[in-house]
Amino acid sequence: MHRLTSSPVWATATARGPRSVNADATAAYTDPSTGEVVFALADGVGDEQSAARAAQVAVATAVQVPASQGPAAALAAAQRAVRAEPAGDCVLVVATPVDGGYRVGWVGDVRAYAWDGDSLRQLTRDHTLAQYFRDRGQVPTPRMEHLVTTSVRTARPEEFGHAVAVGPAGLLLTSDGVHKVLTRAAMAELLRVPSNSAHALVDAVLAAGGHDNATALMADLAPALPDLTTTPLPTVTPA
Repeated sequence: MHRLTSSPVWATATARGPRSVNADATAAYTDPSTGEVVFALADGVGDEQSAARAAQVAVATAVQVPASQGPAAALAAAQRAVRAEPAGDCVLVVATPVDGGYRVGWVGDVRAYAWDGDSLRQLTRDHTLAQYFRDRGQVPTPRMEHLVTTSVRTARPEEFGHAVAVGPAGLLLTSDGVHKVLTRAAMAELLRVPSNSAHALVDAVLAAGGHDNATALMADLAPALPDLTTTPLPTVTPA
C-alpha cells in the first residue's frame, strides 16, 4: 500500500493472454524528497522479447524523471533509453498528479482516463491510422485501429500528446488489450464496484476472450473512495 501525503494509492494488473510474450509494462516511482509520483504504462510493439524489453526500459526510465519536469521530459528520456537498445519499440503513457488532477503525456494507442467515481473521461487521443482518418471525416478499416502513427522510438517531440485532468479524480491507464475489448461504459461499471480496480478490468478482458496482452494501472486521489490493493511493480534497470 502506498499512501504518502498528497499522493495517490495505486494498483496494477496485467495478463499475457494468448500472446507468446507479455510486452506490456508498468512502473511508478515516488520521489522521497518531494512525495511527487510518476506513473507509466507501455505496450511493446510486437510479440517478441525485444518489444517487452523496450516497454520495460521505457517505463523504468520515464518514472525516474522528476514530476516537476513534466510528462514530455519523461517521454523524451524514455525515447533516448529505447533508442539505445539494439531493437524493440513501444507506445507509452506517462502521468503525474498535480494540483489535485493529473498531467498526461503519451505516444501511440495507450490511454489515460480520469475517473470521478461514476464515469470515465478519456484524456488521451489515439495516435493510430484509424484516428487519423476519423479526424478527417473518413471511415477507417478495422486493421487501421492497430497501426500506430507514433511510438517511443520514432516520435518527434512535437508529436507527443499532452493533456491535463483538472480537479480531484482517479486515474486509469490502459494498454489497448483492455480498451479495445471493453467499452468505456463497461470499464466504468466494473470500477463502480467497491474494491474493484485494475484487476477487475483485466479479469473481464480474459473472460471476454481478449487476444492481446492486457494491462491496467488505477490510481486514486480521493481518500473517501475504498483503498486499492497494490500489486508490486518490478524494478527494471536499463542496460
